[in-house]
Formats: sequence, C-alpha cells, structure tokens
Amino acid sequence: MNPVNIPNVKIAVIDDDLLVRDFIVTVLMYCVNRDVLSFDNGLAAWRYIEGNESPDMIISEIDVPGLNGFELMAKFKEKSPGKKCLLMSDNPANEQPAKNSGADAFLAKPVSVNDLFRVVQTFVVRD
Repeated sequence: MNPVNIPNVKIAVIDDDLLVRDFIVTVLMYCVNRDVLSFDNGLAAWRYIEGNESPDMIISEIDVPGLNGFELMAKFKEKSPGKKCLLMSDNPANEQPAKNSGADAFLAKPVSVNDLFRVVQTFVVRD
C-alpha cells in the first residue's frame, strides 16, 4: 500500500449500522479534518458518486442494502480507477474475497480507532 498525497480529501463512508457509521465519520473528521460523506446504503452512495465528483476514497461495509460493498466498489473503480476503496466486514471470511476483487484494504469489524488512523496514514498523507 503506497501513501497517496490528497490535500483536500473527500471520503464516503457506507454502513447501514448508524452507530458504526457515525463512529467512523467522527474519527475520520477528527484525523483528516476534511469532507466526510455518510450513507446508509450502497445505492444512495452510488447515486451521489454518479451525479457528483467522486470522493477520493470510499469505506464501505460489504453487507449493506441496495448495492453491496463489492458491487459499489466495482462501479466506483470503473468510474474512478485511481481512487481508493476499502471494504469492511465483521466476517473474517470476507477479507480474501475483498482483496481478490480489487479492494485497496480490508477493515475487520469492530473497527478500532487505531485501524482508522492506520488507514489515514496509509492512504491520506496530509501536507
């Protein structure tokens, strides 16, 4: 995983669990102090991405309604091949399929603050 310098990063977080989603959004806003978008399903996220400038990174639960994480990632990578997609799940068996399907990283749930900081350090190098 090579660090990427994204000065004005925009991250989309997709998870249907409100507590998890709010936790991730709050941590990311604190550590990158940038624009963090929040969606409760893959279809809502895709509709936003399709109609706007793509975020620099998406962090999506694999098992979300609408488009699941794999489907959303495929569409996102097709539209924006150079941008980052991280998939997360509470099922460890999803890690290898996520990496095989093109995810830049896999986050095991429950996601810790340290995991999120690691993601930011890996993919978002601030000026």
